[in-house]
Amino acid sequence: MFFLTFAGKSFAQVNDSINVDQNPKESLQDSTQISQDSIKVKQSMLTDIISTSAIDYRRFDRKENKLYLYNEAKVNYQDYKIDAGIIIIDNNTNEVYAKGIVDSTGVYTQSPVFDQGKNTIKPDSLVFNFNTKKALVYNSRTNQGAFNVKSKTSKRVNDSVYYSADAIFTTDDDLENPDYFFRARKIKFVPDKKIVTSWVNMYIADVPTPLGLPFGYFPLTDKQASGFIIPSFGENVNRGFFLQNGGYYFAISDYVDLALTGDYYSNGSYGFRAQSNYNVRYRFNGNFNFNIEKLLNEERGFPNFSEQSIFNVRWSHQQDSKSNPNSRFSASVNFGSSKYYRESINQNNTGNFLNNTFKSSISYSKTFAGEPQMNLNVTATHSQNTNTERINMTLPTAQFSVGRIYPFAPKDGIKKGIIDNVNLQYNVRAENRINTTDSLFFKPQMFKDAQIGAKHSIPLSTNFKVFDHFSVSASTNLEEVWTLKTIDQSFDEINRTVVRDTTDTFDRYMTYNFSASVGTTVYGMFNFGDDKKIKAIRHVMQPSIGYSINPGFDQYYDSYTKPGIAGIDDQEIEYSRFEGTLYGAPSNRFANNLSFSLTNDFEAKVRKKDSTLVGDERYEKRKLLSNFSIGANYNLAADSLKLSDISLRASIPIIKDKLSINTSGALNMYALDNNNQIIDKLNINNGGSLFRLTRANVSFNYGLKSSDLFGNKDDDKDKSNNGKNRNEKGFDDTDLFGSDNSINDLSQGEIDADKNEDDEDETLYNYKIPWSLNLAYTMTYNNTARQNEISSHSIMFSGDVDLSPKWSVGVSSGYDIKNKGFTFTQLRFSRDLNTWRMNFNWTPFGSRKSWFFFIGIKANVLSDIKYDKNRERDRQL
Repeated sequence: MFFLTFAGKSFAQVNDSINVDQNPKESLQDSTQISQDSIKVKQSMLTDIISTSAIDYRRFDRKENKLYLYNEAKVNYQDYKIDAGIIIIDNNTNEVYAKGIVDSTGVYTQSPVFDQGKNTIKPDSLVFNFNTKKALVYNSRTNQGAFNVKSKTSKRVNDSVYYSADAIFTTDDDLENPDYFFRARKIKFVPDKKIVTSWVNMYIADVPTPLGLPFGYFPLTDKQASGFIIPSFGENVNRGFFLQNGGYYFAISDYVDLALTGDYYSNGSYGFRAQSNYNVRYRFNGNFNFNIEKLLNEERGFPNFSEQSIFNVRWSHQQDSKSNPNSRFSASVNFGSSKYYRESINQNNTGNFLNNTFKSSISYSKTFAGEPQMNLNVTATHSQNTNTERINMTLPTAQFSVGRIYPFAPKDGIKKGIIDNVNLQYNVRAENRINTTDSLFFKPQMFKDAQIGAKHSIPLSTNFKVFDHFSVSASTNLEEVWTLKTIDQSFDEINRTVVRDTTDTFDRYMTYNFSASVGTTVYGMFNFGDDKKIKAIRHVMQPSIGYSINPGFDQYYDSYTKPGIAGIDDQEIEYSRFEGTLYGAPSNRFANNLSFSLTNDFEAKVRKKDSTLVGDERYEKRKLLSNFSIGANYNLAADSLKLSDISLRASIPIIKDKLSINTSGALNMYALDNNNQIIDKLNINNGGSLFRLTRANVSFNYGLKSSDLFGNKDDDKDKSNNGKNRNEKGFDDTDLFGSDNSINDLSQGEIDADKNEDDEDETLYNYKIPWSLNLAYTMTYNNTARQNEISSHSIMFSGDVDLSPKWSVGVSSGYDIKNKGFTFTQLRFSRDLNTWRMNFNWTPFGSRKSWFFFIGIKANVLSDIKYDKNRERDRQL
């Protein structure tokens, strides 16, 4: 047990409204001599030393047994700390009184600040008892979790319980003039755990609303806590009144959670969702989503009544690379009903609506260290076309490979010449491939039609240089294919049809080929002089000549006779029993190909505009033409049409690092007959030009922001691009297809919270309006059989403009130039309401004509306080 002592720093006496009945020094001397005189000191209940300090004076009144502290007074006891203008400590009751000071202008300053641990209270005045640890606080202001709380009278019962009367609480930082607040007559605080209130109602801009509850419960814990999820309500044109996204959240542990939510519509439609996130630090993390909906259109008995069930499963799993460097498991799954994103009543993600492909992949890989290194990879994949409802799966694909081996390499490791560089590998790939449809998914027929096989390959290659400037590479590849099914064919003369019989038996075939190529790099320089704007142009050429030979494997082919009419014109049909198997049949056509390619790059050294630079700093490199390539193949063994199409490709830089026009095309030298079929005759010898342009494509993507033109300090578009896709040019192209309007998406509130607070100080007159514009253009020309048509021609664009620090508008649309019509169009409006946010998204026309309105509180703890309304798109049969 400790006795009450005071420790403080030096002070000076000043005149003040508080009466000083003796010299401060004498008071201090007297107080320090209390323990030395003959008076018996009453034993205190305090268990620690109280540390005190003040700027103007500190006076101890022995008669009253009180200590007076004035001007920036401080008291520390255990983990309690009190700062105030005036503090009075009563030794008789072990209580401390704290209040502020009224200065000469009548302003109340130095209000008390009471800290206990990480809890802080800022009242007008307070009384605190050192023995009971209880406190009485007047007009306090404190922060509890996400809430800022202000109450007229508060009572601190102990470390874990506070009571307040006539209190308001809000997530607005401006507690004196909040945008909104909740008023409660009685409140119980349990710091870091909960707030429990009696009758509570909501005020908006100091105006009471009819929104009220007989009691309120608000969790304050920083950790996840289980609890009910409040549903949203509304009315749907096709399904009546509804409750959406209501359910229960399970905080299972620090590593995994689970949310079960559902929807119900008055016409009988319903939906169910299970969402889970998991994370084990330094090992793995991921999330899982399962959605199923039973949809009823109209009422039973009506002519337009229909019903359907749709589902969707998404799973993402990532392994920390540090958990196991030699093995890795990952998953990215998205599969379900092909109509899910089009028909879901609780899914408005435009990007998913426009995507017509579901893809999934689950993989495990392991590396076996040593020489040579070996790798094992097992993968299950899934690809689903939502238009055709075709599903392709591999369950699973297993691959094993042995690293590159140099059998003739010298012991010193330095490889020179053709022999030293000879190397070989071994690879095997085994698959269980399934092709099915939505209607047969996971039914016995799906597994019955599976194709199973394996392919072994041993590539052998070498490379070397000749004449110091030419790189030569040569390779041969030996492959063996295994299959568990073969197909025999015959002709049924009675029904005059081809009969295919599948035999479930093991079979194999072996193939081999050889290829070689030689290439080099040629540099050309055109100098114009140092006094020219263009100092020089460099031309880089990379020519390459290749040769390959692929034997014909006739030994794997059989034949049957297809009789003609009345025994005339009988046909001998060749087939392979491996046709239709997993890896198909080997070719029975001998191919002897000679290939040629030439790649060109043009660069210029251009003088900069800055005239103060000297030497090489005056110039910069500019690309004039990138990757301009020409290529073709010539089959020496073919009877006709030996020359393939001549392919061309190029990238034309327009704006440095911003805009490049990509072009590609194909030229054919052969003519067409009257039926538009290609014939073995040069086009120029048939009255035409030397080449026919058979196909061509032009495309570009371009992103432009206000900061690119005016050098804005903040790149607002990048700040708002939280997690969205960016293309290889570095700009966001997600909004070309519209934005996510999901009524459950509250990510915008988190984005708004990250905005620069300095933006609010900008006035309407000096505010620099940020904007962004994204463009995508493509045009495809087709003339393989004299169509002479543009098969596709469209432009897509999206833009966003921040009209003010609080207002933002955007648009996403496009125009199909070929079909003369606008593509999916969406208009977006967003308003930052400080503690609230408001969004309005409108699709003005088209098959998905609809609108969506949302207003709600940003703070996650009050995310259920919102209003949303939408006009659902019209259902199409």
